Amino acid sequence: MIQHYGNDFVDRFATFWRSPSPEAMASLLTPDAVLTQPLAKPMQGLEAAREEFRRLFRWLPDLRAEVRDWGMHDASLLIRIQVSATVGGKPLTWPAVDHFQLREDKACRRDTYFDPTPLMLHILATPKTWPGWWRSGTARPWMR
Repeated sequence: MIQHYGNDFVDRFATFWRSPSPEAMASLLTPDAVLTQPLAKPMQGLEAAREEFRRLFRWLPDLRAEVRDWGMHDASLLIRIQVSATVGGKPLTWPAVDHFQLREDKACRRDTYFDPTPLMLHILATPKTWPGWWRSGTARPWMR
């Protein structure tokens, strides 16, 4: 029964990532949603997710994602994306997969999977990225 929400959710997800904002996350997430992703502390609830993404967008204002493919089984939705951002003056892209658990038409859980090694190597090799990365708070998830 929940499968009919899949296509609508993917459309809203793609729209969100064309012009992302923390405020627009309410169109995708339940208030009690749990989000996990590499390089970040797990986020418990919509407000925690918004705060983490505010920090992320301050550091990477042109962060975007493009849907490449998706599939659904019961209430589980997988969306394969291509993420892009300018990091230290250099455009970078990396593949990722978002795994969502849906409750009706919104996600109550999102787990993102990607290999952070190329991104981290670029950050570490580009000292001009360090101040913005540190100020954003995304460099030190263990402190939150």
